[in-house]
Amino acid sequence: MLIVVENLPSPFDRRVWLEATTLAKAGYTVSIICPTGKGYEKRFEVLEDVAIWRHPLPLEASGALGYLLEYGAALFWQLVLSVRVAMTRGFDVMHACNPPDTIFIVGALFKIFGKGFLFDHHDLCPELYEAKFGKRGRMWEALAFLERCTFRTADVVISTNQSYRAVALDRGGKRPEDVFIVRSGPDLSRWPSEPVGDPKWRKGRAHLVGYVGVMGEQEGLDLLLAAVRHIVEVRNRTDIQFVLVGDGSHRRTIETMAGDMGLSDYVTFTGRVPDAELISALASSDVCVNPDSPGVLNDKSTMNKIIEYMAIRKPIVQFDLTEGRFSAQGSSLYATPGDTADFGEKILELIDDPARRAEMGQIGRQRVEDELAWGRQVDTLLAAYNRTFSKMGHARSLEAA
Repeated sequence: MLIVVENLPSPFDRRVWLEATTLAKAGYTVSIICPTGKGYEKRFEVLEDVAIWRHPLPLEASGALGYLLEYGAALFWQLVLSVRVAMTRGFDVMHACNPPDTIFIVGALFKIFGKGFLFDHHDLCPELYEAKFGKRGRMWEALAFLERCTFRTADVVISTNQSYRAVALDRGGKRPEDVFIVRSGPDLSRWPSEPVGDPKWRKGRAHLVGYVGVMGEQEGLDLLLAAVRHIVEVRNRTDIQFVLVGDGSHRRTIETMAGDMGLSDYVTFTGRVPDAELISALASSDVCVNPDSPGVLNDKSTMNKIIEYMAIRKPIVQFDLTEGRFSAQGSSLYATPGDTADFGEKILELIDDPARRAEMGQIGRQRVEDELAWGRQVDTLLAAYNRTFSKMGHARSLEAA
């Protein structure tokens, strides 16, 4: 198996790493091609029987020329390294993880030589572009074309949720038997069921609200700051600290915005931290938040942070979006989309009701254990591979380790 991913290095990308190690445990030779990143600078290494080839990339794309440079460089390295893998460890199936929807070009070349192509659909690239830039136009049309080409090339599609499966069926024209839902569930061995917090995160205040995730434009952190201002200035609640764990292209903008709004004393930005610190911050939180901006992309996407909050038994506040509600169900309160005052009120509602917080936290953890955890996804992942081999005419079978 050759897994190709462009936007994050391995093993930092937890979904990709869980897929890779699951396949390795099932007895398959697994290789990954991915970019380098902070803390992942080695160009080649083997971890847990998975061989990782990493390549450099230009800085994060900005504008049409930036995207062309980034995608072109990635395609070059993906082609060079996939040939290297084919000539050394070998592979039968290329497992392509978007964004972007350009890896099919390399996959199509190898299909000529009898290799399978499995598309792991992580993001809706046309919607991602529209959410980031607020428009469609020629770039959007190009991304929609690349998405169609990716679906057409794929023997089998893995979708992260039901909404993405519907896209594969409707927009991608795939047959139902060729589309499998494999959710990005957490590995529960990494998430303690009874986590221990640390009062340092509260900065002397009585309560803590936590956020973890990427800090991009579509993550709605500006909306979260508006909700914080409502809590502090309108409701005069100065007993709540907010901790925001993570990094991204929009982080500096959000930090500046917090200062301009007079909220710097109430909001802690940690940047990217080790897992132990991340878990400590969430374990210390009374409530966790998912302020994703309402829109088609976030409505259809499953956010990993939601399930991680549930795994660590934390009640959630988020806007009422389709996949967010499906994931969290009774472990979350749902604010009117875009209504930051309502978002703030929902936070206060939980802060002032510790019994309800505990009940909702238990609901979330139980749902993760019963349905959403990675262990519940393994059989479907292996079934997707069995389907791929079947379409290739291979009499192969993968079984859960």
